[in-house]
Amino acid sequence: MHLLDTTFLECPYCGEQIEMVVDCSIEEQEYIEDCSVCCRPIVIAVVTFDGEIKSIEARSEDQ
Repeated sequence: MHLLDTTFLECPYCGEQIEMVVDCSIEEQEYIEDCSVCCRPIVIAVVTFDGEIKSIEARSEDQ
């Protein structure tokens, strides 16, 4: 089982693909991470199961 996994998401502000590292030891989490391109805050919602990402969503703070 991997505790950390890497995935790519599209920034809801600038549309660039950004790399995200996800802690798969937590089944449900929501946190804010700044875009590495435009520096705007992205709300990240992640669901994992058995150490794998089952769903991940990136949205702006006002969505």
